[in-house]
Amino acid sequence: MDSDNLLKQLLMIGVSTTTLVADKVREVSDQWVREGRIDPEQASVFVNDLMQQLKSEQGNLEEQMQRQLRKTLQDLGVPRQSEMDELRGRLDRLERQLRDLENKRW
Repeated sequence: MDSDNLLKQLLMIGVSTTTLVADKVREVSDQWVREGRIDPEQASVFVNDLMQQLKSEQGNLEEQMQRQLRKTLQDLGVPRQSEMDELRGRLDRLERQLRDLENKRW
């Protein structure tokens, strides 16, 4: 499982969702202006405030998703990259030692 790729896909879904929400908010605020419920300046402030809040929450969501993904991978027993690198280094050393021993025998 490529955790970076999965995380990127999840983040892209989040960005797409945020974009859809922003479009709908603008649509609703435009409708409210046409219906006379709010004036254009109030609509602009409403949309800007909501978009700012969405952007802030999106950053928090990204951090939460990263933490949850790392936890899930850990729970599944998927090793971290640093652990894989350490194991590769140990394997390389053992292979060198084995070659050295084989060369000494001949």
